[in-house]
Amino acid sequence: MRYIILIFILFFNFSYVNADAIYNLIKIPNLEVHKVDDVNGIKYLVSKRGFVIGDTNNIKCNGINNSDLDREFNTIQNNLRDYNSNFLRKINLKFVVLCKNLEISGINTGGIPDNKFRTLILDLTFNRKYFERMIHHEIFHMIDNSFPELFKKNKWSKLNNKDFSYASCSTCTDLLGLDLEITKGFLTEYSMSTAEEDMAEIYSLLKTNFKEIDLLIKKDNILTKKKNFLINGLKEIDKSLFFE
Repeated sequence: MRYIILIFILFFNFSYVNADAIYNLIKIPNLEVHKVDDVNGIKYLVSKRGFVIGDTNNIKCNGINNSDLDREFNTIQNNLRDYNSNFLRKINLKFVVLCKNLEISGINTGGIPDNKFRTLILDLTFNRKYFERMIHHEIFHMIDNSFPELFKKNKWSKLNNKDFSYASCSTCTDLLGLDLEITKGFLTEYSMSTAEEDMAEIYSLLKTNFKEIDLLIKKDNILTKKKNFLINGLKEIDKSLFFE
């Protein structure tokens, strides 16, 4: 019995020390280590009590319970296993923080990437219809943030019709629809908000529904150019990254 108690104490202290050490790395309080994926090395952290972070305390997320985790964790892990450890290192992603009701400056969002701290925050309660797309959408933002020279917004914007222009920011417009809604050169309404969101939307749709989306893209010369632009940039980073 004494040995069992000792093992329990050692395990508890190990988990606590790891959580404390990770806080020093990513500056998010109230986290627990949920799992370290032995496939690609991602450390999954959960917030059971919620947190408020940011220079102006503008990022908020509520705590999650075990039923939240049971419902969505495998989906998150399976989607992120599309990316090997070498690629994740290149885009500076090591930690995935799971919580619910994530918002930034009062606006609900599915995820917040932070390349500086190698962290991606994901909302487990994001709309399940778009949940898997959201994961890859946020991954693309981490790709873009790590390699902006490969995804230049001015070059991307020139692929559109000359009479089209993006908004100055994704929250400066009411173009928020995520349903597949093809308009010349665009796959969703949200794609039309900014160049960054346009790239991330196309990328996420190709990652989660390649065959159907690729057929639609081939019917639109602007979308075909955009797809080729993305693939050329991605190949510069890692030739093993693929759609299927």
